[in-house]
Amino acid sequence: MIVMKFGGTSVGSADAFAQVAQIVREAVAHEAASDQPGVVVVTSAMSGVTNMLIEAAERAARGDESFHEAQQDSLLLKHQVVAGRLVEDGSERAALTRVFEQRLAELDRLCSSIAVLGELTARGLDVVSGLGERMAAPLLATVLRAAGLRAEAIDATELIVTDHAFGSAAPLDELTEVRCRERLLPMLQSGIVPVVTGFIGATVEGVPTTLGRGGSDYSGALIGAALHADEIQIWTDVNGVMTADPRIVPNARSLHQLSYEEVAELAYYGAKVLHPKTVTPAIDKKIPVRVLNTFEPAHPGTLIVEKTHAEARGTVKAITAIRAMNLITLAGRGMMGVPGIAARTFGAVARTGANVLMISQSSSEQSICFVVPETSAHEVIAALREEFQRELERHYIDDIHGMSHINIVAVVGSGMRGTPGLAARVFTAVATAGLNVIAIAQGSSEANISLVVVDADVTSALRAIHDIFELHVPTEERAHKI
Repeated sequence: MIVMKFGGTSVGSADAFAQVAQIVREAVAHEAASDQPGVVVVTSAMSGVTNMLIEAAERAARGDESFHEAQQDSLLLKHQVVAGRLVEDGSERAALTRVFEQRLAELDRLCSSIAVLGELTARGLDVVSGLGERMAAPLLATVLRAAGLRAEAIDATELIVTDHAFGSAAPLDELTEVRCRERLLPMLQSGIVPVVTGFIGATVEGVPTTLGRGGSDYSGALIGAALHADEIQIWTDVNGVMTADPRIVPNARSLHQLSYEEVAELAYYGAKVLHPKTVTPAIDKKIPVRVLNTFEPAHPGTLIVEKTHAEARGTVKAITAIRAMNLITLAGRGMMGVPGIAARTFGAVARTGANVLMISQSSSEQSICFVVPETSAHEVIAALREEFQRELERHYIDDIHGMSHINIVAVVGSGMRGTPGLAARVFTAVATAGLNVIAIAQGSSEANISLVVVDADVTSALRAIHDIFELHVPTEERAHKI
């Protein structure tokens, strides 16, 4: 049994839908001969649709009631074009049109209510932004039936149970597993392909939620883990996970294998191929995750497993960068040896809800610096000044300040553990390129060395590190030379 998640570009046009139908047909035929047959499909909204829905809701909150009406016409046309191209049966097309009209009538009611209130709540935004998947899943199920498969659309609000953290809800694993197994296993045993909406879930009470932007990957992994699938497949528009962003590093290549740890580090530090939480459900059940290209299905992509073959030989696998960051520094000789400074610092940061992506502290304890998104920096600095007001007045802390226009470059590889000289090569690369490293950090896992550079240096840093580790060469060949 496999779970196949298709991203927005994979269902972005009629041609893309046709390609997905062919891929699913071949997967169903292949899985029919396996010990645990069955294919579950999870779909994102068509590319661009979620942004259209969010913009309609935001403009309604500002009093613009005409915009969402125009968007409804565009959304209906976008989906009907696919149905018109790929679904010949008139009754199927008519049924689809009714579904589309119901969803768009719901959008109209929601946006009208938002306009009256003049406010867009997180709960309201979750309902609006999930409508794209609720249109895509019935469309894809109908396209699959037109291609000769038995397929049925399933709304993930029936399957994925979450908490009430609207905008980025966390799944309740036990309830989710029970519902997935009760609803999907009988369908699979009957030879039906469930086509499930990604991105969305619901609370125990049935209130719709979302798993965060890009959360359809997470949906696929949650369903795969609940069903104890043999493999979770993430179908996108690139040939797996790359050694670096090919738009920045032209000789970047796709990786054959990564560990759960490596891909989690890459996703957390800005690699766009996977949602950062995707591998979490797979880790517990030790389910392989494979990243594949919808438009080059013959390419093997990247297999993500618990431990890779090259890991023991010690090497860097990939590099990535996360941009639009701010480096916040607390400095002062009065901090030296004073207990509780770090606890108070991060307690204040936590109260703002900001995400800390990297921490570095001098061994003399005279400074702490950490990186947060630029959008959070002003609030974080204000919270720290309030927390340490007395220390600032007494000059125990000299200053609390932020540095804008910085980026974190992350060098990732599980095999880096215990391998001497890797950090030195990272800094040789950036020094040779004449770049200034503002701060560094290496976690105890040793699977990631992170360094902070300014905007102007990030491209050169990525290329220099990629070159010094010869990441364009297959991992197995490089590991053999070490």
